[in-house]
Amino acid sequence: MLTAKSLFQEILDHDESFRLFCSIAASGETQGGWENGRIAALVPESQRAMARKIARHGADEEKHGRIFNALLRRRGLQAVAVPAAADYTMLLERRGIGLAHEKLQRDEPLTETDIVAYLAHSRITEERAAAQMGLLQKHFGDHPEVGKAVRMIARDEDNHLAYCHEELLRLSGAGYAEEIRRALREGVQAEIAVHRDVSLAVMERMGHILRWPRAKRALLTAGIHALYAYEQAYGWRRMVSLRMPERRDALGGPAPAAPEFA
Repeated sequence: MLTAKSLFQEILDHDESFRLFCSIAASGETQGGWENGRIAALVPESQRAMARKIARHGADEEKHGRIFNALLRRRGLQAVAVPAAADYTMLLERRGIGLAHEKLQRDEPLTETDIVAYLAHSRITEERAAAQMGLLQKHFGDHPEVGKAVRMIARDEDNHLAYCHEELLRLSGAGYAEEIRRALREGVQAEIAVHRDVSLAVMERMGHILRWPRAKRALLTAGIHALYAYEQAYGWRRMVSLRMPERRDALGGPAPAAPEFA
C-alpha cells in the first residue's frame, strides 16, 4: 500500500535517494540559518528586543543543516547539489516572498515593514515544516538511524511556529494587523504553488533513482496536484490564522547544542 510511511522508508533504505533527501534538507536549513542571522543583525532599533529570538531561530536552522549533513556522513555519503527546481527557498524568493537576499546582503537596517514580511513568510513556511516533521516523527521518531534527529528537529520547528504566532500577534496589536493579513494572504498563495512545484520535482528525481513504475509516478503526481487543489481552496486558511500559542516565548533562550550530530 502506498503511504507516506512506505514512501519515506523507500527513500531511507536507498543510499542515493537518502543522499538527495538529506542534501535538499541540509541546503534549505543552512540557507534559513544565514537569512535569520542577517535579519537578526539588521533588526531596526524599534524591534531590537526580537534580535535575540531571530538569532536563536537562525542558530536552530544551522543546527538542522549540520544534523542532515551528519546523517549523510554516517553512511559515508557526501551532499549533492540541490536541483534548481527543488530549491524551495530560492523559488519563494523569486516570487517576492520574504526578504530578498540582495537586501540582506546590505548593511542597512531593516524597517518594521520588513520585519512584518519576514514574520509572515516564516509563519507560513514554519507551518509547512512543522507539519512535515510531525509526520516524520509519527512514523520514524523511534527509528534507530534517524529517530533522534527527527525528534529534535520536530521540536524546534514547533518552537519556531509558536514564536511566529506570538510575534505576529504582538505586531498586530501594535497597528500592523492589516499589513500582516495582506502579507499572509499573498505569501500563502505563493507558498502552496512553490510547494507543489518542488514536490513534483523531488518526486520525479526520486522516481528516477528508485525506478518507480509509471503507474506509481502517475499516482503520486495526482496526489500532489490534489493536495494543491485542496490547499488552494481550503487548506490555506490554517497557514494564515493566528492564535496565541501554549508555548510562550519559545525562542527566548539560547539554542540547545547538538554535539552528537555536529
